[in-house]
Amino acid sequence: MNLYRLLQERAADKPVRVGLIGAGKFGSMFLSQVPSTPGLEVVAIADLDTDRARTACHTVGWLQSHIDATVFLTDGMELVNRDDIDVVIEATGHPAAGIQHALAAIEAGRHIVMVNVEADVLAGPLLAKKARERGVVYSMAYGDQPALTSEIVDWARAAGLEVVAAGKGTKYLPAYHQVTPDDVWSHYGLSAQEAAAAGMNPQMFNSFLDGTKSAIEMAAIANACDLAVPDAGLAFPPCGVDDLAHIMRPQSLGGVLPQSGVVEVVSSLERDGRPVYRDLRWGVYVVFKAPNDYAAACFRQYGLPTDSTGQYAAMYKPFHLIGLELGISVLSAALRGEPTGQTRAWVGDVAAVAKRDLKAGETLDGEGGYTVWGQLVSARRSAAEHLLPIGLAHGVSLKNDVPRGQAVTLADVSLPNNQAVQIRQEMVAQFSN
Repeated sequence: MNLYRLLQERAADKPVRVGLIGAGKFGSMFLSQVPSTPGLEVVAIADLDTDRARTACHTVGWLQSHIDATVFLTDGMELVNRDDIDVVIEATGHPAAGIQHALAAIEAGRHIVMVNVEADVLAGPLLAKKARERGVVYSMAYGDQPALTSEIVDWARAAGLEVVAAGKGTKYLPAYHQVTPDDVWSHYGLSAQEAAAAGMNPQMFNSFLDGTKSAIEMAAIANACDLAVPDAGLAFPPCGVDDLAHIMRPQSLGGVLPQSGVVEVVSSLERDGRPVYRDLRWGVYVVFKAPNDYAAACFRQYGLPTDSTGQYAAMYKPFHLIGLELGISVLSAALRGEPTGQTRAWVGDVAAVAKRDLKAGETLDGEGGYTVWGQLVSARRSAAEHLLPIGLAHGVSLKNDVPRGQAVTLADVSLPNNQAVQIRQEMVAQFSN
């Protein structure tokens, strides 16, 4: 609660120096806040398209003099190895690139803020361990749902409350698992032309719709907070904020949870497509249980919405501001030496599941594409069944037919022997129970 004071003290001496890799939407939102955060300085920006990166800086309101003073690079590794950077932000969204940049930043002794949740879910436990051994911070990105949810989980546990469920809201219907980039925009109320004019990537936005991004984010929360994942995958129950404490409790009490202490995503749509009243589409939540009758009575006395027993209550944040809040992670790492959420264990994973009947010889196109979607599974199942993680399901060729709805296994594909695959294998070997 004193980050701004610490920043003011640091600004009087030397600013917190940042290198940003990836100047897309998340990165641009962060850049928009830099001029109004005294003591925070972006030294360099790496993007495959440096003209796009410069345009992003101009679009978010940077002065030309500020743009001219910033170094623009095409190579993220060159940025990581600069001596004038304290914190690296990895915002490419590409799992293999994220792993490469994180390992290099850790080796160079720089803090790393991992916007790239895809890379974190693929190998985060190992990356975080390497960072701790090196004495640097490996952090989730504040503003994104995993870090915000982890914060509320930490608050609840530190206050002596049992966390029953944690997660986020999203727009969901079962049919969305088969949506492809060709028909994604109709579900957003946009035409393809409108989306293209806004620079919106259909595959990326399809990942939010087909359930993959939700699975990735819930795996990240499970791994950071040591929460279980539902054995049957995410259920996406329709639920508004007023009903969280009633619906997000164990089945034995009339709720939907298979057990206490799990991650789950609530839908902003009823199964017939009607909007949920007071939905949590843009927010995050935690449901917790009172440790005793006295605490339960206090829930009621202080106006906390509870279930019918009075024992279960919910805390939620209705919105998340993505990159506008990312500076919190940067400053927490640089000024406090603390992450805003960090993967600690391998509890959940995201398996690639066939969207349609797939044939041997086809090439998988990864997250949000035409061939597979990502399903949340337990790490135990992933390791036992040798499931293909969604983070490795891009650009790989199938050796076997895979029917629609079936998880792809490692034996079904030809994987390259690259760094991402090697780090994933090392992570599984170290963190499998």
